[in-house]
This record gives sequence, structure tokens and C-alpha cells, in this order.
Amino acid sequence: MIKKNDKVCIDITDYTDEGLGIGRAKTSEGTFTLFVKDTAIGDRVEAVVTKVCKTYGYARLLSVTKPSPDRTDTGCPVASPCGGCSLRHISYEAQLKWKQKRVTDCMSRIGSLAAGEDYELRPIAGMDDPARYRNKAQYPMGVKEGRIVTGFYAGRTHTIIASDDCMIEPRAFADILAAIRTFAERNSLSVYDEETGSGLLRHVLLREGMDGKELMVCVIVNAPPGDKRFLVFEELVRELKEIREIKTILLSHNTKRTNVILGEKETCLYGEGRIRDKIGENVYEISARSFYQVNPAQTKVLYDKTTVAAGLTGKETVWDLYCGTGTISLFLAGKAREVYGVEIVSAAVEDAKRNAALNGISNAHFACGRAEDIIIDDSEPDLKLSGRQVRGSQELHGEGDNTDLQLPPPDVIVVDPPRKGCDGKLIETIAGSGAKKLVYVSCNPATLARDAGMLAGRGYKLKTLEPVDMFPHTTGVECVAEFVSTGTVPVDTPI
Repeated sequence: MIKKNDKVCIDITDYTDEGLGIGRAKTSEGTFTLFVKDTAIGDRVEAVVTKVCKTYGYARLLSVTKPSPDRTDTGCPVASPCGGCSLRHISYEAQLKWKQKRVTDCMSRIGSLAAGEDYELRPIAGMDDPARYRNKAQYPMGVKEGRIVTGFYAGRTHTIIASDDCMIEPRAFADILAAIRTFAERNSLSVYDEETGSGLLRHVLLREGMDGKELMVCVIVNAPPGDKRFLVFEELVRELKEIREIKTILLSHNTKRTNVILGEKETCLYGEGRIRDKIGENVYEISARSFYQVNPAQTKVLYDKTTVAAGLTGKETVWDLYCGTGTISLFLAGKAREVYGVEIVSAAVEDAKRNAALNGISNAHFACGRAEDIIIDDSEPDLKLSGRQVRGSQELHGEGDNTDLQLPPPDVIVVDPPRKGCDGKLIETIAGSGAKKLVYVSCNPATLARDAGMLAGRGYKLKTLEPVDMFPHTTGVECVAEFVSTGTVPVDTPI
């Protein structure tokens, strides 16, 4: 029987979805599964048990007695305590191999679909250089040993792991953070304390666009607009402009005792409050609050594969569901006749419409509402979708309303849902649309596998599946799944 504080010697055979190594300790009753951080498949390790549950437990790594051939130097001094890059101690080739296996395991175990038999599995698309790929980061601010620090929260805690230069973020971010820390200490600015709710400086949000040519700095402060302490920030603006070519500098005002980082109001100290970035031929304006992919190089790969899977010829009507700020919609617009994006968050819809205008795209139209509430309008639309506009007698209502959205019948549907995947009502909406093809962009192989099973019961067969590594050194993996209509919709299969 395994007990807390027992020392064990185990072989690591797999990883959990969070990147913990999986090993099995021998007991008098058989074997007991243990999860161990910072281990690699093929390691033999000594570990001490830290928690015991009914059928599994957790252990802390003590030593690697026989290292895996996949093990490598992290190159990061805080990789283990930070935990953000849970696979950084594993070679990139091994990371890609495991992610491909993770996808096929989910499809087999959850969706009952076998690669090579039920669908074509394509090789995972990795990066040539998986370093410094992120274009956005949010850093909590704290005090350690009397000095102001910035960094990241350790896993499942609000303990800040100080980091001067993160290996997956632009080098410019390190220079900016150092200047902000020096400025804050020189001016005796206080740092926010979660327990008391006091202190001025809470977080720093940094964004990069146009291959580093445009940088955004947003300091989140625990004070309303107009606070007299903000006068000293004119000094920070001057200093930041001297060390880097900053495009815009903002204050985000968050006075609530909450884990939400950004406040609802902003003060623009310099610039226009936005930066730009480019994916393919399209330019996108990004605010501090905009949802935007954090790996622009791999985003283009992902969208290129989405376009190929959609098989567009320029004659198709496309629905883009969960369209967010319209990045996929605008990417597809150059290959389609018309694209209709639907998104529940009104601010994202406004971003989408603004970016369509910025790029001179007139065949992408956006509505705020629930994708599940779409109804088919077989008549020619007398007004294209564009936010809160009236089409015939139907008004397209805003966020939170449940009014049905009328869209023309689609030839192709693209759906990019959150991690929880599609709900049953959306599956029914897709099944009743008459679309010949569905392209499902997924950030969660498990819910993709579940939904593939439901779609099969509603007349859509998985044809191809292609993983894309959007987040090297983490367990995250995206997939582009191509479904084709079989022309039959079983009516007796429950969702």
C-alpha cells in the first residue's frame, strides 16, 4: 500500500494532459499510478509520494537515476518552479511526437475513430524555431526581499516566480519590465497586495506586433482615472520611449478585488491605444483587451490549413462560428464569395468589423449573437450582416440577447469553439444547415473527439485531421479537422 512520504523508484511511460510524467509503483496489491512533475517518458526516477488518492497519487522528483534520451537542458533558470513550459525539459522532436500521439489517443478512446482507417491523419505542423514565439504576456507584480519583481504565478498558486527574461517571449519584453521595475522603485510606488486590496501596481501587460516593430505597454493599476499619482507616469513614458520604439502606453484601471487582470476603463498615456499585426495579407488592430492569437507565425500555418481544408473556390458562402475578432473570417474572405461571422461577445464583433474596414474587405459580415440560434433564410438577403443592423424585419441583437440570427444557407462552415467544444444545440444547427463541408478548428483534442462522434451521428464524417503546434514547450495542441457531409442525417441518434 502506497502512503504519503514513501520513496519509490518508477519508470515514466507517458504524460498527463498537464505534462506530468506517469509512472506505476509496484505494491503488494499490484501497481499504483503516480504523477511526477519534471519527468520525461523513458526516465527512471526516484520520487517521494506527496499525495495519495483512491486510485492514483502524486510524487515529487528526487533524482533521475536513468535519464530518458528525450531529456534536454531547459535553458531557463526558473523552468521548474514556474511550470508554464511543462515540457521544456523534453526535446522538441519528442514533444511533437507525443502531441501527435495525444491527438490519436483521444480520437480512438473518446471518438472511437482509428487513424488510417476512419480518417487520414496528417503529420503535426511544428515550428522551425520554437523560441520566443509569444506576442503577448501578462506579468503580476510583487515584492520579494524588499525589491519589486515581475514574473509568473507558480502552478495553481498566486506565488510569483520572478522572471527577468522568459525564453518564449520577445527580448524586448525583458527590457521594458526592467525599466518599469526601476521606475517604480525610484518613485516609491506601492505594489498591490491581494490580501489587503491595497497598493497601486497590479500587473503589466505587453503585446508585440508587426515582427517586433510595434509594442504595447499596459500597466494595470489599483486606482481610478485621474489619480494624482499618475502624473509621475510621464517620466515612465519618456524612459520607455528611449529604450524601445513603443507604439502605445496605457493604464488599465482595476480597483476590484478580483482575479480578473484588466479593468473596464483605460487611460492612454501615449499613442492611440492600439498596435497592429499582420497575418498573411491582412493587418489587424489590437487593443489591450482584444483576443488575438499569441503565436502569429503558427497562426498563419493554422489558417492556411483551415483554408485548404475548406476547399474554397471563390463561389462559396461560409459561416464562421465563434468567430471572435474575425481573424479567420477575414483570412477566408479572399477565397470565398461571402463570409458570415457570428460571435457572442459584442466587443469582439466591433473589432472584427473595424479590421474588415481596415483591410478593405467587403464580403465579410459579422453579427453578435449565439451561433446556436442561427436559422436559415433561403431568400436573398436584402442587407448583409453587420452587427446591430436590420435585415428585413429581423434585428440582429447584441450580446446576451437570444434573438435568432438569419443567415443564408452555407456551403462551408468553419467553427473554432472554446475548450469545452460545441454543445448539442450547435451540432443540431450544423446538421440542419445543409453545408457540404465543416472545418473544425480545435484547441482541445478530447472535446474534438467527443464532437466528432456526435457529428458522425448527424451526417458528417471526419475526413482529415492535422495537428498544429501553436504552443511549443507546453501540452497545448491545435487541430484542423475536415468533415464532409454524407448526405444523410440520422434522426434517431441522441445528442
